[in-house]
Amino acid sequence: MAPIDELNAPSASASGAGVHLREAQGSSRSQIWIGLVIVALIAGGWWYFHSRGAQANGSGPVAGGAPAGAGDLGGPAVPVVVATAHRGDLPVYFNGLGTVTAFNTVTVRSRVDGQIVKINFTEGQFVKEGDALIEIDPRPYQVQLEQAEGQLAKDQAQLKDMQVDYERYQLLYKEGVIPKQQLDTQQAQVGTYEGAIKADQATIDNAKLQITYSKITAPISGRVGLRLMDIGNIVHATDTNGLLVITQLQPIAVLFSLPQDQLPEVLAKMRSTQQLGVEAYDRDNSEKIAMGKLLTIDNQIDTSTGTYKLKAVFDNSKNELFPNQFVNVHLLVDTKRNVILVPTTAILRGSQGTYVFAVGSGNAVTVKNVKVSDTTGNLSGVSSGLGEGEVVVVDGQDKLKDGTLVDPHTQRTGGGGASQSSFLPDGSTPGAPTGGPAR
Repeated sequence: MAPIDELNAPSASASGAGVHLREAQGSSRSQIWIGLVIVALIAGGWWYFHSRGAQANGSGPVAGGAPAGAGDLGGPAVPVVVATAHRGDLPVYFNGLGTVTAFNTVTVRSRVDGQIVKINFTEGQFVKEGDALIEIDPRPYQVQLEQAEGQLAKDQAQLKDMQVDYERYQLLYKEGVIPKQQLDTQQAQVGTYEGAIKADQATIDNAKLQITYSKITAPISGRVGLRLMDIGNIVHATDTNGLLVITQLQPIAVLFSLPQDQLPEVLAKMRSTQQLGVEAYDRDNSEKIAMGKLLTIDNQIDTSTGTYKLKAVFDNSKNELFPNQFVNVHLLVDTKRNVILVPTTAILRGSQGTYVFAVGSGNAVTVKNVKVSDTTGNLSGVSSGLGEGEVVVVDGQDKLKDGTLVDPHTQRTGGGGASQSSFLPDGSTPGAPTGGPAR
């Protein structure tokens, strides 16, 4: 048995050695994989921080834009919308919130006591000054008139009798028949009846006036509101409530406020006898309702808000404005002449200030810092940094950086197909007032 064990011993040793060899090889493979994972993590971290640093320095892609290299030389061109900078006039507006108010408002009341017997208007009707509105029963005042006329006739007859007696007394006094005192008494009687006749005439005139007041007419031209009394109601001159309200709508006024910092410029324009134009826009500030003129400025600043009030007048020939309507007011205070104009959407803002993407030769864009003087709606005036005729990107800037290749397209309007370089996006011509805010 011993020889056999000795023969088997080498085989057992060899088997153990093979096991150790396989374990060593597995350990080596694990170390290699771990090393590869570590190298990959290091490479990924380096790429991440390197790309973040490139974005911060402007060499990587812009936030939310295409990956670095997209649109670069040799890459696909980025489609964008462009417009051409041109020279024109830029209106400058001051904007405020306003309320439409009737130019005149009259609450019609009765000036006599009586019963309403007739109404000559319908609610919401437009009336002219002097039109008959309401009739109050005039019969009591006609009776007063007849009484006053009867009293006048009686006093006139007595006056005539006193005058005849006075003439007789004058003759008797000259002949020495009666004393001077009796003549003077008769003369006083004549004067008394003359005064009574004047009082009677005043009573007659008052009765006629009451009859006139019983027919209520429109004191101004305007629109009649809802009536407050019906036929058959008894009204009095002392009633606190009126019979109806008339508002003058043509012309009509708009009261609005502006910050006190803008007051000197407005006053300077008014002192130069320059009539300032005013535009009224709807609540959304998107549609122009009417055009008018600045009428006056209030005489004090509201200390609680730091604003001052202004009043504008509008013809309102088509009744576009209505009392107590809320409007956005644009006051035209100046017009910048012969400035470089670009669509407002072309102006971008960053840490270095305002800039635009200008399309150069080979359709490669260049970042240009510009200085914006004023902005009106969708039109901005550039005082420096951009020349006339240069093409700027107005849409699609989020995918651009300095040197990116672009595929420029000119925005078309819905009308005759004119490009944005000739017309604004809303279809208005460049330099024309667009109604947008200036400051």
